[in-house]
Amino acid sequence: MGLWRLALGVGLAGLVLGAAGWFGTDALEQDNRFCNACHLDGWVSGTPLHASHRDDFARRPALSLAAAHAAAGNPDRPDSPDFRCIDCHGGVGLVGRARVKLLAAKDAFWWLTGSFSEPDGMHWPLLEEDCRQCHPSFAPKAGSYEDPAFHDLDVHNDRLGVSCVECHGVHEEAANDARWFLAPERVLQQCARCHGEFAGS
Repeated sequence: MGLWRLALGVGLAGLVLGAAGWFGTDALEQDNRFCNACHLDGWVSGTPLHASHRDDFARRPALSLAAAHAAAGNPDRPDSPDFRCIDCHGGVGLVGRARVKLLAAKDAFWWLTGSFSEPDGMHWPLLEEDCRQCHPSFAPKAGSYEDPAFHDLDVHNDRLGVSCVECHGVHEEAANDARWFLAPERVLQQCARCHGEFAGS
């Protein structure tokens, strides 16, 4: 009987701590400074991935898609219109949020033990649903010189299996804002999947 009570107590404590961690971090993630607290130059050796992204995010005029989002703000949140890291990197739906929480818990564990190291890239990259939570559809025509525009073709939008970030650079400064921050080398790779004439371009 005592072992059963112990197991029940441990299980309940785990649920309470898990819920507190889940909802507590939800509140903390609303501030970009919390996200950046573990990803600063002085804390780690190697490539300061997040430090450069943070600087890029604040740059004006915007030289990347992320900075353009930051400059535009979030019209769906008029009480707090600033664009935040978590708006793109928060995960969509229960599974997406759980994925982000697990990664954050792993990072927090290694940070607390003094073994955290700055990542050199995204191990769990943005998914299509992360972009489509704000961009469910696209303008029917991008310009008179495009007939039809890329996104007018259903095969490109729904059936090709190419996610937004496979063509649109997010934090890369080389991407061109006049062309929707498309990263040319990425676009050519994706086009070549179906259009052989783009292979090796």
